[in-house]
Amino acid sequence: MLNELTFQDRAAGALVGLFIGDALAMPVHWYYDTNALKRDYGLVEDYVAPRNPHPDSILWRSSYSPRNKRVDILHNQSKFWGQRGIHYHQFLKAGENTLNLKLARELLLFQHNRAYDERLWLNHMVTFMTTPGNHNDTYVEEYLRHFFTQYGKGCDVMECGRKDENHIGGLSLMLPLLIVLGQDREYALKTALSHMNLTHGGPAMQYGGKIIAQIILDVLHGETLENAIAAHGRYKGGNVSATSLESLIEFPDHIVVGKHFSSACYMDQSIPATLYLALKYGQASASGLIANTMCGGDNAGRGSVLGALLGAAGGVNCWPGRWRNGLIDITPYDISKLV
Repeated sequence: MLNELTFQDRAAGALVGLFIGDALAMPVHWYYDTNALKRDYGLVEDYVAPRNPHPDSILWRSSYSPRNKRVDILHNQSKFWGQRGIHYHQFLKAGENTLNLKLARELLLFQHNRAYDERLWLNHMVTFMTTPGNHNDTYVEEYLRHFFTQYGKGCDVMECGRKDENHIGGLSLMLPLLIVLGQDREYALKTALSHMNLTHGGPAMQYGGKIIAQIILDVLHGETLENAIAAHGRYKGGNVSATSLESLIEFPDHIVVGKHFSSACYMDQSIPATLYLALKYGQASASGLIANTMCGGDNAGRGSVLGALLGAAGGVNCWPGRWRNGLIDITPYDISKLV
């Protein structure tokens, strides 16, 4: 049965959920030891600020050396790279978004203010990333480091993206376009997947991205989340389906997302894990994002996608007012002007 929410309400709910899912998980992002997560933060039901040390941080193993000043994307955060125990998002405030969602916000504003153009967007992204003070996030993901390494070598901006990406965080970069353009389903799907390919190329991203995009488009147009997942949610050659996901619902979330599926970022695990949470919490959006957060791993990447799914199904009022109004990077009023 189709629900009675308007397209605009569902779109606003999806966009707000996109940002909430990331902001809620941000302080416990990439905790793989869920006992440590609970010890350090308890049950995460509200926005909280991150703190050091982060016991599961592997920032000390990450590196980026700009070829020249025009591709310096770490700025004053570079001194923390190579240190142990550093929280990936150590300077962000409660309710603030990670760099991926800051770029999603930039995309929303960019698309709203001019006709979308891939090259113009990439030039805007370059300016945003290379201008000191535009964000205060310590961690810069692999896809951005690869992009600016290639850009520093003189590659055309359209050819700097990775061709073999496999991280669910890349979906948060396409979902703003998919949602705001979603009234024209074919155009929205084509544009969103092409946009994702600019930085997250490869078959894993296109396969998983298309599944999530088709589900969200169905729900934005009034289909139930359960029916949309049943129609499009097959993964890994049919080995994961709505029926198989429903059979897991009675198990504890940390067993399903952590044991049955990895809580890591890779698409073949994170997409089924996200769809499982969407099915289980389709009528309890806030509980779904709390559950996702407490599962650890790449809960920010999963959380943004899960927030978009649940928000499309429940509309903007499915999210608690304290979460909607507590977002730092974007407000419900901002979003209401964009959809």
